[in-house]
Amino acid sequence: MSRYQRWAPYVPVAARRMKATKEMEKMRKKGHPVSPVVITGRTIATTFWGKAWCENLESYRDFENRLLRGRTYVRNGSVIDLQISSKIIQAMVSGSSLYRVEITIDALPQAVWQPLCKDCSTGIDSLVELLQGRFAKGVMERLCRQDNGLFPRPTEIKFSCSCPDYAYMCKHVAAVLYGVGSRLDERPELLFVLRDVNHNDMVAHVDTALPITSKGPKSGKLLESDDISDLFGLDMADGTVVGEEEKISLPAKKTKGKPLPASVREERQVVAAKAKSKPLPTKSEEQKKNVWREVESFISTSDASGYAQATSKLLKMREYAKKKGKLEAFARLFSELRDRHKRKSRLIEMLDAAGLN
Repeated sequence: MSRYQRWAPYVPVAARRMKATKEMEKMRKKGHPVSPVVITGRTIATTFWGKAWCENLESYRDFENRLLRGRTYVRNGSVIDLQISSKIIQAMVSGSSLYRVEITIDALPQAVWQPLCKDCSTGIDSLVELLQGRFAKGVMERLCRQDNGLFPRPTEIKFSCSCPDYAYMCKHVAAVLYGVGSRLDERPELLFVLRDVNHNDMVAHVDTALPITSKGPKSGKLLESDDISDLFGLDMADGTVVGEEEKISLPAKKTKGKPLPASVREERQVVAAKAKSKPLPTKSEEQKKNVWREVESFISTSDASGYAQATSKLLKMREYAKKKGKLEAFARLFSELRDRHKRKSRLIEMLDAAGLN
C-alpha cells in the first residue's frame, strides 16, 4: 500500500468550518479563552508589523513549498485558536481532524536587543509610532533584519503538530505562522512579547535622546500649557482661581481726577464681601475634563492603536506631573481611569508594560 492511501480523506471547507465552530464552543464552555484568526478577504496582514512578519516568513526558502497551503488554511478560518506568549505560540487548527500546533521561538539575545534599541532611538518619537510602525525607512529596515533585528531566523524556530504529515513544516504550522501576522495587525506588542523583550526599552532610549523638557510638543499634542491645573484640575496655591465665564464684574474704576460716587463705593464693597464669602469655581475643571476625555476617546476605539495612543499620552501626563510635583493628583485620577477599564485586558497589559500600574 502506498503512503498516499494512508492519508485522511478530503474534508470540504464548509464542513471544516462547521466542525471548527463546534470545537470552539466546546473549548469556551471549558473556560478556555478561544481566540480564532479571522481574515476578511484574501489579505492576511494590512499593517506594518503584520506585513513585515509575513514577508520575513516568506523569506525562509526552506519552507516555501508549504507556505502556499498555509495561506489557504488561515484564510478559510482553519486556525480556530491562537495564543501568543513569551517564546511560544500555541494553536488549534481544524483540518481533517483538530490538530494542536506548538511553535517555540528563541528569545532575542540582549546582545542584539540593546544595540537595536540604541540604533533606532533617534528614529522613533513615541510608543504610538513604534506600535503603529510609523517611522523612517532606515529604522524599519533595521528592525526587520533576521540576524540582528526583531525577526527570528529559521534556526531559532522549532515547531510541532499533532497531524500525521511527515513534513517538518506541515500546512497547519504554516497556517499558524501566517495567523501570527494577522494577529500582529491587532496587537503589534505581541511581537515583543514573543521575542521576550520589552518594547518600552526602545522608548526609554528615546527619552534619553529626546528629553521631554528640551523638545517642544507638536501641534495638537498634550502639554501645551505650563499650568498643571489645566491637566489635573488642581487649584492654584491660594485656592481662588477665577473661572473664565464667572469673573465678577466690578464697577468701572474712578475717573482720573474725580472721586467715586458713594453708590459706586458701596457697590464695590458689596461685591468684595461676596467674593470673600463664596468660593469661586476654578477655571481648570473644563481643561481637566478635556484632557482625560481625549484619553478616554483613544481607549474607546478598543484596538491596539487606540490603546497605544492612550498609553503614550498618559506617560507624557505622568512625566509632566512629576516635573511639577503633582504625581499624587495624577495617580488618583489614573487609578480611577484604570478601574473603569479593568475588564479591557489588552489595555491593562499595555499599561502594565509601560509601567503605568
